[in-house]
Amino acid sequence: MSIVGQSVPRVDAVAKVTGEALYPGDYNLPNQAYMKILFANRPHAIIRGIDLSEAEALEGVIAIFTAGDVPVNEYGLIMPDQPVLCGPGSTKPFAERVRWIGDQIALVIAETEEIAAKARDLIRVDYEDLPVVTDPLEAMKEGAPLLHPERDSNIFCHYRIRKGDVEAAFAEADVIVEGEYRTPAQEHAYLQPEAGISFIDEEGRVTVIVGGQWAHEDREQIAHALGLPEEQVRVIYPPVGGAFGGREDMSVQIVLALAAWKLHQRGINRPVKIIWSREESIIGHHKRHPYIIRARWGATRGGKVIAADMEVIADGGGYAYTSTKVLGNATLMCTGGYEIPNVKVDSYAVYTNNMVTGAFRGFGGPQGAFAAEMQMNRLAEALGMDPVEIRLKNVLREGSLLSVGTPLPKGVSLPEVIQKCALESGWQLERLEGGETRAKFVGRPELKESPAPHLKRGIGFAAAFKNVGFSFGAPENCWATVELHGATEIERVVVRHAASEVGQGSHTVIAQMAAEAADVPLEKVQLVMADTAVTDNSGSVSASRMTFMAGNAVKGAVNLALEKWRAEDRPAIATYQYRPPRTTPFDPQTGKSEPNFAYGYVAQSVVVEVDTETGHVRVLDVVSANDVGRAINPQQVQGQIEGGVVQAVGYALLENFVQQNGYVQTQHLSTYLIPTVLDVPQQVRSLILEYPDPIGPWGARGMAEMPFLPFAPATLAAVHDAIGVWFNEFPLTPERVLRGLGRIR
Repeated sequence: MSIVGQSVPRVDAVAKVTGEALYPGDYNLPNQAYMKILFANRPHAIIRGIDLSEAEALEGVIAIFTAGDVPVNEYGLIMPDQPVLCGPGSTKPFAERVRWIGDQIALVIAETEEIAAKARDLIRVDYEDLPVVTDPLEAMKEGAPLLHPERDSNIFCHYRIRKGDVEAAFAEADVIVEGEYRTPAQEHAYLQPEAGISFIDEEGRVTVIVGGQWAHEDREQIAHALGLPEEQVRVIYPPVGGAFGGREDMSVQIVLALAAWKLHQRGINRPVKIIWSREESIIGHHKRHPYIIRARWGATRGGKVIAADMEVIADGGGYAYTSTKVLGNATLMCTGGYEIPNVKVDSYAVYTNNMVTGAFRGFGGPQGAFAAEMQMNRLAEALGMDPVEIRLKNVLREGSLLSVGTPLPKGVSLPEVIQKCALESGWQLERLEGGETRAKFVGRPELKESPAPHLKRGIGFAAAFKNVGFSFGAPENCWATVELHGATEIERVVVRHAASEVGQGSHTVIAQMAAEAADVPLEKVQLVMADTAVTDNSGSVSASRMTFMAGNAVKGAVNLALEKWRAEDRPAIATYQYRPPRTTPFDPQTGKSEPNFAYGYVAQSVVVEVDTETGHVRVLDVVSANDVGRAINPQQVQGQIEGGVVQAVGYALLENFVQQNGYVQTQHLSTYLIPTVLDVPQQVRSLILEYPDPIGPWGARGMAEMPFLPFAPATLAAVHDAIGVWFNEFPLTPERVLRGLGRIR
């Protein structure tokens, strides 16, 4: 292989560093108008009326649209439980209520952004406030105020897993460890806030240039809300400044399309542009789910985990977004990468008046892994056992049964990943008769060089696994079209594919895989990407799936095109749809399922230094071992590992997203702290492991989410190693650390 496996420069590198690349906010068209959105800024209320008179009278205002202007006023990636615009006069009665501060009320289109903002502030809304429910435990109770009165409960999803006899196993356990864990909300904080421009194109299609993660799904939701056939809607994705799941659900896509289309109906053919401010972005799109996870695990004296009883509660906010799918992942992963014969899990997604929650890097995996790995580390302590050794005694192997009663797909490498990470991190491993492995930590220089008595150092370890692709029966496929051009030899390979480029390098690896499959130099590959008018559905850039899915689709299309080329059918054009092995949903009673067709595996060690005087936690060293199957572009893999670790530093230590009575208290980057260069670990060692996935393209697995998953539990284990305190929630802000040390109340 001459191209797959090489760290070739990114295909978009020059355009991005020179400023030639246009991001959604960079697009400008002649005679464009500007849009501002009136947010509810109420966590729970009924809208009794909207007075537009002052706003409409302002010079420069072109139009204002409200709920009555939306033909089919509903949307939702999983279920259509959310209005496009809230207010009276809607086609959907549920639109008269707002359920979180980011609900959208009115769209103001004006000659300038300043006029639009001024007019937005002149709109008067008559609210009847309703009881606010922000505690998911309270929201679950019978008699709690209902956010969606048409339902009989705020619980909108419940999964069950029943494997073996949990109570009988607990009766036999020598050690039982219990804990209640809480994980926080997290803001995506991508570099570029939501932005885009909409217009009617030369073929009469409502066209939106916008950032997103699944162009065809955006088109489907826009078409549904506007009551149009999908072919009358066109979605184009230019380069996007980050996503991390934050662009899976709607933000400005539908309202941009609505504005251009309604103006067109009035005979006003003008493009409409919007750019959200950082504050608008923070209150206007979903966050990572906060979770409450109650865990009880039992083990034998020899370190075998024999029982796990879990209650998993996700705060869904006001609408479903992707909560049901995120909950599915957390339900599977809350017992970790371990074979436990007796498992009971009950998991719930709950409506509250907090920020809506949805996809974020790891998609339920980080929350589930946090509880599982904390339990494993605490069991190791209770048993006086090494944390690596107890993992190797219980780890999922080839043929092991998951909690849902079915084996993992072939290619399980978690034992090897744990061992590689441990060896690199200062452990000695000894193979014993009978096949078990004894592990012993023999030390690290960083742990012996504390510069002052109040600076305590420690090391922690954690592991995880992450699905590749859509789970639990969700339809999964990916299309690609390839054209081979040339008279006597292949001079140009055109790849048409809908994958979005959100900074992760997907277009580069697609070009590499196309060149490899066609056996041509990379410079002969031309990409036509992410435009629903000329590319078929690729599925979303999420679930660590795009390299895996696009690689198989492109490889299939190239092979078909080569057959035509050899038959001298030139240019040779072929379209191929890749479908992976099917997955199945949870059985409603037992949870039995075949949840995923592929996985990636990861283990991490983290060395920290805790300042016991200030409470500050500093990350000194991270070893991150990741089985990627095949590194299509090793440099990009390393970048994903380092980026995932730094983002996880924010999650574990810094990013304290504060909500009070449904209102966000940290709506600026001055109060919501994300990692800066000074917070980056002193050293991140990326171990890129390549145990091929049997059905991955060239053996590749997806990997972008993996490095995020084990970091928080490994860090909290390291803090415990340093100061002897277990923390069951994070971020570990200095205040929380000092409270744990008993320095403050």
